[in-house]
Amino acid sequence: MTDIDRAAELARNRFGTSDGAPALADLPILQPHAGVPSGVRYLSAEPEHVLWGRLPSRADAPVITIASGDQLVVDTVSHEGILPDQGQDPRAFFAGHGVPPHAVLDDAAAIATTSPRDHAADGPHVVTGPIRVEGARPGDLLRITVDRLVPRVPYGVISNRHGKGALPGHLPRGGATVSVFAPVEERGGSLVGALPRTEGSARDVAFPLAPFLGTMGVAPASDERPHSVPPSDFGGNIDIRLLVEGTQLFLPVQVDGALAYVGDPHFAQGDGEVALTALEASLRATLTFDVVPAEEARREFGEVTGPLVRTPEYLVPTGLDPDLNEAMRKAVRAAIDLIGARWGMDEHLAYAYLSAAADFDISQVVDITCGVHARIREADFA
Repeated sequence: MTDIDRAAELARNRFGTSDGAPALADLPILQPHAGVPSGVRYLSAEPEHVLWGRLPSRADAPVITIASGDQLVVDTVSHEGILPDQGQDPRAFFAGHGVPPHAVLDDAAAIATTSPRDHAADGPHVVTGPIRVEGARPGDLLRITVDRLVPRVPYGVISNRHGKGALPGHLPRGGATVSVFAPVEERGGSLVGALPRTEGSARDVAFPLAPFLGTMGVAPASDERPHSVPPSDFGGNIDIRLLVEGTQLFLPVQVDGALAYVGDPHFAQGDGEVALTALEASLRATLTFDVVPAEEARREFGEVTGPLVRTPEYLVPTGLDPDLNEAMRKAVRAAIDLIGARWGMDEHLAYAYLSAAADFDISQVVDITCGVHARIREADFA
């Protein structure tokens, strides 16, 4: 029995229906260009519009140009199912889990077979872009509003590989990649992800979906394309699960036009993302891009030197560093500076407030550069 045959048998045992297919939610398969409303600006994730394993640099030509304030529908593709340790053939990989051919994305298959990637030197992520935003200049902030996130398929994958994750050297056992197939099901009117409790078990654990884009960024002031894994002050693979529908990400613009990009779509993630990936699966995103001029940005937030998230309830400054302790310290400093600039609070009082009322969460510990983010309730300062 081959590995694919064994995977298919396990998938049928876990989630199978009478015909051997997994019990997937009845969601439309959003192939490239399919289901896009007429009259909207749309950017597909076909090979000519993506980078695989690298982020755009200032030397990259934009694949689309928009004005500040424009809304754009953007397709994103998950790297899970297309990587070499999964066969680099998503149709075969997902067929091994009982997924019919029509439910595998055409752009994922095209990226796997045609997009250049150095397996040894590049990261795993597929990023769509770059997107030039007219009027964006260094010193400004680019505000990306997440208007809508729609699953393109009703399934995803959670992987542990390469001796990474929170327990390197311990998991995965034997060093072989472990890719757990997770169908999306509808239960009680809500979409959930499902995982078996044990191999071959019909009993499962269900958890709610909360889709977000793990990678959102702008190009750095460099001609070298950054590796797709470690996040930085320009954003990138920040993996902040708060960035669901109705939230905003502010990024310090590094180059003219910003050259924004998005990718690494998730259906769900816990803070920490300890196994290396969370529930990774392709999304169609509706996003609005706005330039916040430098002077206005300073009045609102002070000097923003890294990603800043805004939810309906919180302002969320971030700290990034290979050392998790230092990432925490950077998040605290960023939070103190933000409170001082926005609300005029003395430093020692802001420090006290953070200790009494703010939550500091671990964004992720698996992307070389660790992330910590602080949740500051804006209502506390009303």
